[in-house]
Amino acid sequence: MGGGSISGSGRRFSLRLDLERGAVDMSHGSGGRAMAQLIEELFKRHLDNELLRQGNDQALFAPPPGRLVMSTDGHVISPLFFPGGDIGSLAVHGTINDVAMAGARPLYLAAGLILEEGLPLSDLDRIVRSMARAASEAEVPVVTGDTKVVERGKGDGVFITTTGVGLVPEGIRISGDLARPGDAILVSGTMGDHGIAVLSKRENLGFETEIQSDTAALHGLVAAMVATVPDIHCLRDPTRGGLATTLNELANQSAIGMQIREANIPVRPEVAAACELLGLDPLYVANEGKLVAICPSDKAQTLLDAMRGHPLGRESAIIGQVVEDPHQFVQMETGFGGQRIVDWLAGEQLPRIC
Repeated sequence: MGGGSISGSGRRFSLRLDLERGAVDMSHGSGGRAMAQLIEELFKRHLDNELLRQGNDQALFAPPPGRLVMSTDGHVISPLFFPGGDIGSLAVHGTINDVAMAGARPLYLAAGLILEEGLPLSDLDRIVRSMARAASEAEVPVVTGDTKVVERGKGDGVFITTTGVGLVPEGIRISGDLARPGDAILVSGTMGDHGIAVLSKRENLGFETEIQSDTAALHGLVAAMVATVPDIHCLRDPTRGGLATTLNELANQSAIGMQIREANIPVRPEVAAACELLGLDPLYVANEGKLVAICPSDKAQTLLDAMRGHPLGRESAIIGQVVEDPHQFVQMETGFGGQRIVDWLAGEQLPRIC
């Protein structure tokens, strides 16, 4: 996984990597024996598959019939490990989900890792094992990639960029500009879990109940939704900026307004309590295993039933509807019966959460 190739040379080395006490050094990005050894003994050992084994600077495969989608995403999360996941699984899940939001079946992933000199090899091994496990469980292999090393102090352990390719079934058209007045707005579960899980680890907050990230690959849930309601209009995963920012993005794309109900938006009590303590709004806190769906109102209950029938959608809810609004406002009926504008996030509540 260096110089464009993740597969390595197939050589054997007399001294094995010390994965318990060793650390990344500049030689691991030099293109020489040390880099080949890192690829062979760490990346290839965990991520091995038929396409990766080709050993080239690219993966060669026959394109399937249909429309292809591609997405790329950079992951710079701090800390690298958090309750419920780590940067490795997050990088796989994040790109799979971006591809799936077109209604696509993800096919392949590519990964680029920027390693900082001094990163413990044990941490790198743990991250790559997590990537491999997430890719295997999702049945979406990492088929090519690259590794670079930067000097100590010029990175933050590891940054990962992943690119995904997927296939959209015939007859499916899902896009952020297709929401129409009268449509229903649904979410697949509780909001804010990921951002609060990361913050709790970053700030060493001792909550009575440990809050777990919701990081997960959503393509199975999406496939079940599309099979039941093929005319879903919009799908989006509410990551940075949370639900509020995602709804504003969709309202802007489709040139419509939205009316949502606070009482219908699922938020775990412990997440709500943490947000209240920290002065955060859970509607703006990131998620990594949830989605927003917009569909015709007469299909909303059918879609909700399909979502709740999947393990990743059991807490799904209909939270509002699309309305005509030239101002493209997202408005919310509060728990007290009033109305407020749910505006764009002015800055970042929680930086470095994905």
